[in-house]
Amino acid sequence: MQTQEVLRQLRIPDLDEVRQYVRGLPTNALMGMGAFAAITTYWFASRPRALKPPCDLAMQSVEIPGEERARRSALNEGDEHPTYFYSDARTMYQMFQRGLRVSNDGPCLGSRKPGQPYDWLSYKEVSDRAENLGSAFLHKGHSQTGDKFIGVFSQNRPEWTISELACYTYSLVVVPLYDTLGQEAIGFIIEKAVISTVICDVPDKAQIILDCVNGKGQSVKTIVIMEDFHSDLVTRGKDCGVEILSLKDFEDLGKAHHQKPMPPKPEDLALICFTSGTTGNPKGAMLTHCNVISNTAAFLRITKVHCMLDQHDIHISYLPLAHVFERLVQGVVLIHGARIGYFQGGIRLLMDDLKTLQPTVFPVVPRLLNRMFDKVFSQANTPLKRWVLDFAFRRKESEMKRGVVRKDSMWDRLIFKKVQASLGGRVRLMITGAAPVSPTILTFLRAALGCQFYEGYGQTECTAGCTMSMPGDWTAGHVGPPLPCNTVKLVDVAEMNYLSVNGEGEVCVKGPNVFQGYLKDPEKTAEALDKDGWLHTGDIGRWLPNGTLKIIDRKKHIFKLAQGEYVAPEKIETIYSRSEAVAQIFIHGDSLQACLVGIVVTDPDFLPIWAKSKGIEGSYSELCKKKEVKDAILQELLQLGKDAGLKTFEQVRDIALHSEMFTVQNGLLTPTLKAKRAELQKRFRELIDELYAKIKM
Repeated sequence: MQTQEVLRQLRIPDLDEVRQYVRGLPTNALMGMGAFAAITTYWFASRPRALKPPCDLAMQSVEIPGEERARRSALNEGDEHPTYFYSDARTMYQMFQRGLRVSNDGPCLGSRKPGQPYDWLSYKEVSDRAENLGSAFLHKGHSQTGDKFIGVFSQNRPEWTISELACYTYSLVVVPLYDTLGQEAIGFIIEKAVISTVICDVPDKAQIILDCVNGKGQSVKTIVIMEDFHSDLVTRGKDCGVEILSLKDFEDLGKAHHQKPMPPKPEDLALICFTSGTTGNPKGAMLTHCNVISNTAAFLRITKVHCMLDQHDIHISYLPLAHVFERLVQGVVLIHGARIGYFQGGIRLLMDDLKTLQPTVFPVVPRLLNRMFDKVFSQANTPLKRWVLDFAFRRKESEMKRGVVRKDSMWDRLIFKKVQASLGGRVRLMITGAAPVSPTILTFLRAALGCQFYEGYGQTECTAGCTMSMPGDWTAGHVGPPLPCNTVKLVDVAEMNYLSVNGEGEVCVKGPNVFQGYLKDPEKTAEALDKDGWLHTGDIGRWLPNGTLKIIDRKKHIFKLAQGEYVAPEKIETIYSRSEAVAQIFIHGDSLQACLVGIVVTDPDFLPIWAKSKGIEGSYSELCKKKEVKDAILQELLQLGKDAGLKTFEQVRDIALHSEMFTVQNGLLTPTLKAKRAELQKRFRELIDELYAKIKM
């Protein structure tokens, strides 16, 4: 059949017919068609495009045959875990040396005074100061085979990182100390690690160290202080058998007795991070250079396609360097020759630091995200503003669901530019960890900030992270698949009805990022690490259909607050039960909240007597409804907690009174009269939510 006949039967015009039709169109119509074609062509050429994810987002992890349903990252070609990303950076020392090389001796560490711009030390200046400081350590008798632990008791600042690098340059080990541990715990750490040299930022912290040393035969022989101090402190140090030196004098001592670097091997110990714990003394997690570098490598493996750093990137350091999360981020920055700017030291000054520094890398914790979210919505203070904000968010969320991440849309220019500018306007990489974050808040801020924004999960014992969300998967409510550096499996917790066959159980981790054990504590080490090398986290997880992990519970009756602090509620309940007005008490803390609340069952026999002693009259039922009774009980509980040495975050912020006892019959106690915490949480969910709502008001 001829072509023309086929076209006629299909009612499709041939080329000559099209030409004749176009010749017959008016000039205006032709111009309109041309403009439309041009606009369409421009839109197709310039429209935002989705970033290609590094793997199939419908299957982000792969089950390993014969490994008890363990799963690995879909990014790994096999079952082996990478231990480094760059072949010339397999230790923390080599990591910095690589940064020194690729930066071409560019800016490295920066700090500022109020109202001033950032002042920068170059990579070479940092390296020289680290060698001087490290040489002073050796001159004072420290060595890799002997006295190798160096305490650092300081807020984030360039000297912290220089001190750390000094240790790595000469194969020594960093032991961070921090205020929230308390003086007793600091003394315990010094004794446990036999620390003879401590570097402090301010004289007050040196006083705390001397308080720990005084008359207790502690190991400390030298305290080095970064800032100016009075001669009285030197005198007190001599009385305690401790030499007090300024950091400058200590560096000069090292310069006068300079020694060549003695670099560590990947398997050598790099740092000991003492976790605050929930009961008893802190535990010192021993981490090697390989532990840290493998975790760094895993992060780079995930982000390399769309968010690889270079020497032009800037990180703001404000999360505590005593915790491994911030240390890991700094490693990612320094290995690429980028720069680190430190905040001024006060969280209230952080926004000013952000605007001045204009960072591109910004790690966050849920508590800060909550504040950002609340601030944005507090400014949408009319129904119209709220509607516009919600509409703009929905438009950007729809783009995000298609894999488009940007900050140059119409909605960014009209609505979200202000919140982006509050972070300096240049942030392109964010990561949140340390505690769970609300899916609602995470999704909103991902859309509003328009940058690569990841969520990770882990703990100190696996060098910060063991799972992390994947580029392109901007859904919330999970913590991503396993990192390429480790395998994750879920183990049965039969007593809680979590079974691995159902894709639920205790999260266990194995890989080169898993720690070496707790310092001089084989019993606690055996509890955390089993004979096959699996780290038991104590968290309960569930595999989602796309191969990501969702944290759903805690194995022990321990939970983490929004700021990352662990809390043992039973310890607090035992202390509060000493109140005569309290018959039973249930302490609860939401992982998305920064404080605790409590449900108090008042004692019907003692409450009237107790209330009368406070000048409050009424029947038992009347007393349970009186705010003054609740306030009086709360004050007594707080005093009991203070007397028992509870930390601030372990104290309840508010309570509600309840008159019905927890019993076996009403399903709130076990047959052995232990609290059924999951059932109590369900029963009092509405009351708990009301307490948190009042606290926020």
